[in-house]
Amino acid sequence: MNNFSAALNAYIEQVREWGQREVRRAGLEADRNGAPLPPDHPYFAAYVDFRRRHPVPADDGAVPEGPAVRMAAINEENAYWDRGMGVAAPGPGLPAPIVTAAGTPEQRERFLGPFRGTDIPRWGSFALTEPSGGSDTAAFRTRATRTDRGYLLNGAKCFIGNAARADWVLVQANLDPEKGRAGQRSFFVERGNRGMTGIKIEKKMGLRAYESVSFILEDCEVPHDNILGGERPERTSKSSAYGATMGTLNTTRVGVAASAVGLARSAYDEALNFATQSGAFKSIRVRDRLEVMYRQLRAAWLMTLRAAWKADNRIPNIVDASMAKVFAAETAQDLASAGMEIVGLEAGAGHHLVEKLFRDAKALNIVEGTGQIQRIIMARNLVGLPR
Repeated sequence: MNNFSAALNAYIEQVREWGQREVRRAGLEADRNGAPLPPDHPYFAAYVDFRRRHPVPADDGAVPEGPAVRMAAINEENAYWDRGMGVAAPGPGLPAPIVTAAGTPEQRERFLGPFRGTDIPRWGSFALTEPSGGSDTAAFRTRATRTDRGYLLNGAKCFIGNAARADWVLVQANLDPEKGRAGQRSFFVERGNRGMTGIKIEKKMGLRAYESVSFILEDCEVPHDNILGGERPERTSKSSAYGATMGTLNTTRVGVAASAVGLARSAYDEALNFATQSGAFKSIRVRDRLEVMYRQLRAAWLMTLRAAWKADNRIPNIVDASMAKVFAAETAQDLASAGMEIVGLEAGAGHHLVEKLFRDAKALNIVEGTGQIQRIIMARNLVGLPR
């Protein structure tokens, strides 16, 4: 299903062997427990060791594909084995490209440096979503106020990945509400800050393998040098701090789309294997259903790769990224639902992997910008929907 270089395919094969041996088993354990694996679970130390022996390909020319296409290919394979364990994996995670793009040199070293070459599982986290406005940044209520000692953050965040185990959480807050979105900045809140309270790990129907954390910011004080990009971000970034953050999300949304394709491929393979082994494949209706599933899966993957290719070639891809995110997430839901119908009673009883995939798939239409938000973004760019 791809025409990647030999170097990238060799790396994907390593990810596949790791996923088959460790990731799916760990994901099923977390799902059965109804909670993420604890930070000291042996899986995470083994993961850090795997990453040290098999680092993600860098921009050194060894893998000719660009970073966005590489990320899409790796995310797709990871999510095939378990999307939740992919998010739970130790590392700086989603905020890493944001800090790299918009942070000062000192912040990049201070907050990303500890993740390099470490034997200890550690996490970073990015807090965007709020209880009152979801991922609609125009509705954000979290405020930042400058003081002589630094900044005071007040507000609430919800469903934030890995926030309870992270060394630091990069929190999005509005420093100047009169400027609307342009007044938003990001702040590093380090573990143990007493202003970060009410920490609660949410119960979820799917993707139970990673923490989704809600918390309150109550006069949460951070020093002046914890504002991303410094107090004068124009000296460290060509775009606004808000623009740098949102621009990074256009790329990470492609990664979510790729994860949705991986989950959808897993649902397709499970349905195909069941139909073949049970004899259901003899039914023309089942064969027709599988053909439609494969066609939708291929379309979602090609749409995702197009958005990634545009990112690598510095071609504006905001519509492509939103389109891929919406279509791939819907594909994951459609294929998991079709898989439930093909597997039938065994799936309904909760004894088959496709039932877990059915519960996992819904979240992909929500995280990092809901399907509704993506449709608004597309409408603004395609038909001039007013802001």
